[in-house]
Amino acid sequence: MKLTLRDEAETLAFAGRVYRAMPFGGVVFLRGNLGAGKTTFVRGWLRAAGFSGPVKSPTFTLVEEYSLEDRIVYHFDLYRLNDPEELEWMGFRDYLRPNAVCFIEWPERGEGMLPQADLEINLEIAGTGRIAEIMAGTERGREVLVHMQPE
Repeated sequence: MKLTLRDEAETLAFAGRVYRAMPFGGVVFLRGNLGAGKTTFVRGWLRAAGFSGPVKSPTFTLVEEYSLEDRIVYHFDLYRLNDPEELEWMGFRDYLRPNAVCFIEWPERGEGMLPQADLEINLEIAGTGRIAEIMAGTERGREVLVHMQPE
């Protein structure tokens, strides 16, 4: 599924649609150049889930954790990862719990150590907007795409 997002508000709304179609934990790869809107997407998803606190890019911390009523969200930024094996050293597998959603920016940096993504979202800068492409990598991801409501 490919969408044109004209501005930040449409990116946040798109993230809300994904949230509403995703009633479970899972792994979401976020791809795009610097400034493409990956953290904005995560912020929109969290806002749709009712989280009102600050949402920042985990560029320097590697992971930010957000506790919701029914699940935990981990937002990873692997941009500064030097070696995919660093994920093993930091106990990445411990984050993969049934009630956890893992958003992973720059997943190519963890290649070989990451599980199959349920969803992969590519964000591309297009003028003042973005082009978003969302693809399913698992049966759970395909269920999300089926349940996404057109707006």
